[in-house]
Amino acid sequence: QVQLVESGGGLVQAGDSLKLSCVDSGRTFGRTVSNNGMGWFRQAPGKEREFVATISWNGGTTDYSDSVKGRFIISRDRVKNILYLQMNSLEAEDTAVYYCAASRLAAATRAVDTYRYWGQGTQVTVSS
Repeated sequence: QVQLVESGGGLVQAGDSLKLSCVDSGRTFGRTVSNNGMGWFRQAPGKEREFVATISWNGGTTDYSDSVKGRFIISRDRVKNILYLQMNSLEAEDTAVYYCAASRLAAATRAVDTYRYWGQGTQVTVSS
């Protein structure tokens, strides 16, 4: 069973950086998400969950929401089964719970309905 666990969230000031990590800790019967597209989503208080970034199974394709493009970088280590989100130049509007997810597809995708596995989230708070 796949189990995604996020870490790296915290309280920072506007302009600071944070790096989130997401580990696939479940490897029942060798099942991992190393061949799946993965993504980061976030949910701010009172708002719906929104797409942040996605990466293909081999890391060759990435895609970002307009709000984070140029500031955030998604990457992955397929050997260690870790997904990363480097967040730079953080803004108060980035405050949210951040979730990592694994898609049933190998490609990078924004489509939330393709994501099969979700972590429990990590809180990121940016003070202005």
